[in-house]
Formats: sequence, C-alpha cells, structure tokens
Amino acid sequence: MISGDRNQLRQVFFEAWRKHLAGEETEPLEKMVVSVIVEHPEYHEMLSDSERFLSREFHADDGQSNPFLHMAMHISLLEQISTDRPAGISEFYHHLCQRMGEAHEAEHRLMECLGRMLWEAQSTNRMPDEQAYLECIRTLLN
Repeated sequence: MISGDRNQLRQVFFEAWRKHLAGEETEPLEKMVVSVIVEHPEYHEMLSDSERFLSREFHADDGQSNPFLHMAMHISLLEQISTDRPAGISEFYHHLCQRMGEAHEAEHRLMECLGRMLWEAQSTNRMPDEQAYLECIRTLLN
C-alpha cells in the first residue's frame, strides 16, 4: 500500500528541486533540501521526474537504496547539528569534518550511527538512545 505521508514527504524533494531548477524563491526548509540534493548528483535526474518516481518502491533486498531515506537522513543530521540536539553533536560533527576534510563524507559517517540508533529503537520498541548515539559518534573520532 502506498502511504500518503510518504508521497507528501517525497513531494517536498521534488518541489524544492523544481523551484531550484526554475530559479524560483525557496522556503528555508526547501533551501536545506536543495543543499542536500546538490550534494547528490546521482539523484538529480530522478528528482526531475516526479511522475515516474513519486510512488516507486525501493528495496534494499534488490540492492536499491532509498534515495529519499538517504536524503532525509542528511536533513535530520543538519537539523540536529543546527540545534545541537543531542547536546554535543555539533562539536562532534565539526571535529569529524576537520578530520575527514569534507562535510558530506562526515555526514555519511554520522548517518551510520543515526541509522543504528533508529534501528535499535525500532527493533526494541523504545525511544532512541541519544547517549548510545553520541557514543557511536565518539568512536568515529578515535
């Protein structure tokens, strides 16, 4: 079954990219979305074809990563970093960026920890463990 919520979320990506390509004004959230899309040229063609990709299923079992999930995780990280929630993530992020020499790759490393935290929370039916998340991030700096 296709989720209306999922398609609404995806539509945010398509609309932000459409506005960007058309040179139209974007809202603050759309600016963040566009900044993530720009870092992922492999998704540009897909995001220019909402009719074809709005409802498409992506299955990790078939070797297909979900580009919307990937970009949404980047956005989640950027929100966490901008608000420093959980406390300390902004400092960890900046140290990791310095170590790696580029923000995009640092975000990918952080996404591994974010994904692990979310998976563990979902599989145990508990709230995400921010301390375990930060500990995972600390290991990236060692």
